[in-house]
Amino acid sequence: MNGTTPSLGHLLHDTSRALRRRFEVRMSGHSLSSAQWRLLVLACKYPGSSQGSFAEKLEIEPISVSRLIDRMAKGGWLKRQDDPRDRRVKLVLPTEKALSAYREIMDIADDVYREALAGLSDAEAEALLQGLACISRNLTALETAAAVLQPAGDGVPTSEAPASDGVAAANA
Repeated sequence: MNGTTPSLGHLLHDTSRALRRRFEVRMSGHSLSSAQWRLLVLACKYPGSSQGSFAEKLEIEPISVSRLIDRMAKGGWLKRQDDPRDRRVKLVLPTEKALSAYREIMDIADDVYREALAGLSDAEAEALLQGLACISRNLTALETAAAVLQPAGDGVPTSEAPASDGVAAANA
């Protein structure tokens, strides 16, 4: 890339922001904030996951996720359940109301993606998606490798690496 073309980082950031704004406009009549619909999508995709895993996927603090779940539980969107393997852990499940909304959210997301890809041929759209998936895999592999090599608190390298689960999809 030369100095006159927008950088990859700027294009990805601006496109992500524009997609999110367009989705928020389309979702504005549904009484859910951006954070709430993102959590709702994750809860429907990964039912029974822990609050902590949602904090990681959303890249926000666990206390913020807990408060978000509190509000959504009061609204009838989500429910908590004790983890049978660890009583300290709360699992989050979508309600029927959430599952119904999820189907509508996915339809809206499909419309937004169609709008975003307008003007590209099917082959160009497929190449774009494959290229973005490759970039994501490359960066995830680098992040995982760095986490494996990073010393744990005792100075011994850890073999535990964070798992990638395609959070970008939750960002509608």
